[in-house]
Amino acid sequence: MSLRRAVAVPFRQRGVTRMTESEFVVALSLDRDWFSPDQAKRVVTVGASEGLLERSNDEVAVEFDPGEVEIPDGFEPTEEILTQRTTFERVLQAVVDSGVEKQTAVAEINKLQSELAITIEAAAILYGRRRGLELPELTERARNEL
Repeated sequence: MSLRRAVAVPFRQRGVTRMTESEFVVALSLDRDWFSPDQAKRVVTVGASEGLLERSNDEVAVEFDPGEVEIPDGFEPTEEILTQRTTFERVLQAVVDSGVEKQTAVAEINKLQSELAITIEAAAILYGRRRGLELPELTERARNEL
């Protein structure tokens, strides 16, 4: 939720749904003083991987209604939002939660990736499906990341 709030603020502040990536970075780093410029760029990357932002050329567009996001008084995001899990990490966690040992899952996913010459995310999704896991949101995310 903190990432969604941090992403929403610059768009709400300007009353737009699209802006240049540099405007977004300035809003988070200089205007709000929440992050360094490099960290603010990471927010763009994480926001895009989480489906909150769409990157196109040098622009970012918000993928939700920023006006519907509650921003509490005094809200300030932590650096924790910069380390959101990748699609692979999310799929791996679902596999581990289903009872497969993490080391075993990683080894078998890597083997699948190598054998089939596919991305690590696709290999993880396939591995999960072979074990009866249905992960439609993560499958869609992996597809969109291609």
